[in-house]
Amino acid sequence: MPKFLHNKKLVIVIVIVIVLITTGAMCQQLPENLKEGKPQPITLQYWKVFEESYNVGDLLADYQKLHPYVSINYRNFTAEEYENGLIRAFAEDRGPDIFSVHTKDMNKYKNLLTPMPAQINLQYQIQRGTLKKEIFTETRSQNTLTIKDLRTLFPEVVYNNQVIDGQIYGLPLSIDTLVLFYNRDLLNNAGIINPPKTWDQFSEQVFKLTKTDIRGEIIQSGAAIGTADNVSRYFDILSLLMLQNGTIMANDQGVAMFNQIPPNYARSIKPGTEALNFYASYASPANQVYTWNDFMPNSLTAFMSGKTAFMLGYAYNIPTIKAQAPKLSFGIAPAPQIAQPAVNYANYWAEAVSKKSQHQDEAWDFIIFITTNADSNKKFLEKSRKPCALKSLIESQADDIELSAFGTQLLTAKSWYKGRNSAKAEEVFGQMINQTLEGIMTPEEIINFGAAKINQTL
Repeated sequence: MPKFLHNKKLVIVIVIVIVLITTGAMCQQLPENLKEGKPQPITLQYWKVFEESYNVGDLLADYQKLHPYVSINYRNFTAEEYENGLIRAFAEDRGPDIFSVHTKDMNKYKNLLTPMPAQINLQYQIQRGTLKKEIFTETRSQNTLTIKDLRTLFPEVVYNNQVIDGQIYGLPLSIDTLVLFYNRDLLNNAGIINPPKTWDQFSEQVFKLTKTDIRGEIIQSGAAIGTADNVSRYFDILSLLMLQNGTIMANDQGVAMFNQIPPNYARSIKPGTEALNFYASYASPANQVYTWNDFMPNSLTAFMSGKTAFMLGYAYNIPTIKAQAPKLSFGIAPAPQIAQPAVNYANYWAEAVSKKSQHQDEAWDFIIFITTNADSNKKFLEKSRKPCALKSLIESQADDIELSAFGTQLLTAKSWYKGRNSAKAEEVFGQMINQTLEGIMTPEEIINFGAAKINQTL
């Protein structure tokens, strides 16, 4: 064969091979996790309460850098409109993919939620080809969080609240704990150097700080504590005292047990009853530490007025105090303790995924990212001025004059209610406080009545 014909055939073969490669004729069938084209765009609806969009903007942007095909529509609600808005939206099948659930309401919303799966499938855009670049969508399976991961990343209260029947139902961006707000000027004027660390010290300082007129009317309150109707979060404060005093609030099924004496308890009086009497003593005129009554304004209002030295509250109270009482010199200290080891009280929201979401894998991936990625979560905390939930970020807030107290309490924080009607449970605690102050029923009758009523909400 002439040489030029051989070369000509070789060129033809090379051209055919190139054509086949570029047209994909020689390509093998694509694997199951690969398909041609870009990932299909999806949109997640994300609803929260008490959180301006400015605060969550970095979280959304950071996630979308990793997953450009995912768009997130964020809506912030007021407390008054949030629950009714959720109920209507789910009834009309237009509810969000992701929404915040208060930790005390996890069982209330459980039937609307889907737990975190062990694995999720996510789409990623990749390029293939040498001569001709082609875009493909690759589906990758990845593990989520195990129970062990959860307990490593977050304080124990998250495990106790968010794990139901062995499955994770939510993760927190932040965890608030009950702290002691104090008026620096009032303490200085009374010669008190440091806020109390124990409830005994608290009582001593309250007695020293309380002032009455010639008629016995309180003109300066030592602390906003002792009643129900005008003390913000009285349920949490009384729960804190009960827990610190050794009360078993409920069993693993959520059944209230705070009216019982725990096994191997040293004293004959029920610790729950003792805590209830102690709380109410601050509103009893016959008691030495009488400092508060039903005629006082709301506890937050009284503290901001500069006429009340102590108030138990949360980090979410700080912006209100700063806005409405800009000249008030106040400090924040850890909650007083009865004894060691310390016990504190947690109040927080968790991000959860709707059972009706069409994009549950992406929704859970987003929640895991915003709650466990320390860098992104830290940016959120700095913008929102909230206490951390991740144990790894406690140290980053240790020198923060406003938030350091919350970090010291995170690892010892607890909460207990696991029923379906937290509002009713709080109402029952309020009734117990009022009945104690009225003195008509015996302490035994009061606390048994309360436990029975709360068990009706399970």
